Amino acid sequence: MKKHHYNILGVMSGTSLDGVDLAYIEFEFDVKKQWNFNIVVAETISYSDLWKKKLAEAITLNRTEIDRLDEQYTVHLANIIQEFIAKNNIKHIDAVCSHGHTVFHRPDLGYTLQIGNLPILADLIAQKVVCDFRVQDVLLGGQGAPLVPVGDRLLFSDYQACLNLGGFANVSYDNRLKYRIAYDICPVNVVLNDEVAILEMSYDKDGLLAEKGIVNNQLLEELNALDYYSLEAPKSLGIEFVNTFIKPIFEKYNLSVEDKLATVVDHIAFQVNKGIPLKEGSKVLVTGGGAHNNYLLHRIRHFAPHLEFYKPITKLIDFKEALIFGFLGVLRIRDEVNVLASVTGAKYDHSSGKIYDYFNKNY
Repeated sequence: MKKHHYNILGVMSGTSLDGVDLAYIEFEFDVKKQWNFNIVVAETISYSDLWKKKLAEAITLNRTEIDRLDEQYTVHLANIIQEFIAKNNIKHIDAVCSHGHTVFHRPDLGYTLQIGNLPILADLIAQKVVCDFRVQDVLLGGQGAPLVPVGDRLLFSDYQACLNLGGFANVSYDNRLKYRIAYDICPVNVVLNDEVAILEMSYDKDGLLAEKGIVNNQLLEELNALDYYSLEAPKSLGIEFVNTFIKPIFEKYNLSVEDKLATVVDHIAFQVNKGIPLKEGSKVLVTGGGAHNNYLLHRIRHFAPHLEFYKPITKLIDFKEALIFGFLGVLRIRDEVNVLASVTGAKYDHSSGKIYDYFNKNY
């Protein structure tokens, strides 16, 4: 008989390199067969400059160097998890559900890699671990992303769409046939944060710099003309897209940081409007680091005035992905579908993720 209550530690590292998000969550499957959750405690552990450099340069490494980094990162992740558990005096955990950190994501070539998902993680933290959620989907012909739509559907059904503004923007919603549709829309913080790095800033707080800038219409048109934006879903993005297409375009323009930021913000807002084809009055839940960027939200509302964008409490804005990867782990433990073929393009719905059961040594 399946359990109805789970104490889960969700762990997430995003492409924007902000750090490791950890959320200790209580999940309850109630008598109405609906899922409820409570984020008990959550924290982001920032990466050191050294780890930011290592992760940013990982895409350039060879296979042997990647394997070494994978081992080092798994140990680093284990230390972060152990310290979080001790600091918050957490006594009972059914599973630690970890996304790992994406180094490569090329589903079109049949591979994706998230480091930090080695079996040794379970031994180091002495917990059951559920991880490596994307690989199976790619092997089944899917994009391996986005994976959050199952959580969006089961945990946030009050909204017609869920928009995440993280390293990349992604959205999920039910289409007219009630199939869940989801895809990456465009780069967000992975580009915005990179532009302010020259000013020795981690991010553009509240979008104040972007608000001062002047949009360069030629650059904006060139960004909006990229082929990816005309593709039909399923589709997903990785850092390779930024390096291959976005950065070479930027290099052609001698603009101030403010003007580049202003142009990128309007690019994001334009693509978000294009990427959420819902009727007037539809409610959209907005989470991720970009939800704190007031100017970005202002421009999104300007380009999509027919939609209602809602910002939840800060804890949910910052830790929704850690929450949902925790939830994906719960579904995996229950051997229930946690990846939708309608979203990723895989051959069929499936239950994805590796389980390293420390207590039964099932790995």
